[in-house]
Amino acid sequence: MGWQGKYMKRNTAYLGMFLALALICSYVESLIPFYFGIPGVKLGLTNIVVVLLLYTSGAKEALAISVLRIFLAGFLFGNPFSILYSLSGGILSFLIMYALKRTGKLKVVTVSTAGGITHNIGQLIMAAFVVENANIMYYLPVLLIAGFVTGFLIGILSQEMIFRIGDRIGR
Repeated sequence: MGWQGKYMKRNTAYLGMFLALALICSYVESLIPFYFGIPGVKLGLTNIVVVLLLYTSGAKEALAISVLRIFLAGFLFGNPFSILYSLSGGILSFLIMYALKRTGKLKVVTVSTAGGITHNIGQLIMAAFVVENANIMYYLPVLLIAGFVTGFLIGILSQEMIFRIGDRIGR
């Protein structure tokens, strides 16, 4: 087996490990009674995995794990609406984080914070379409603050993990 075959096996094993880690984070997050009096606000622990992969393995890998995790966690711990909301927020968040990372001018914490904010925006836009009522957008300021705080915290954790283990799991 040549170096390409060994790389593919290693890469597949790493991605499988990160998907399992993302699912574990989703499960743990579903168990934690994390309630601020704001429905739908979560810590976003699984975003650590997405940000880590975005910075160490690449955009394709990070997007694949993010989408797979959303579907699997939705089927295991949620419902069709949770998949719909998570997918809309997750894809918008990923696209913004990817675009900001590509500039090369922003730190991991900033990229993650933008991801947290846009994740909530994506979910709120989807909710407005589902309930067919734009009045739900009054909830936006609260979700922007929550997305900023959680995105910032996840960014700090992700940055530290990238610093400590990023070279071991990179390309």
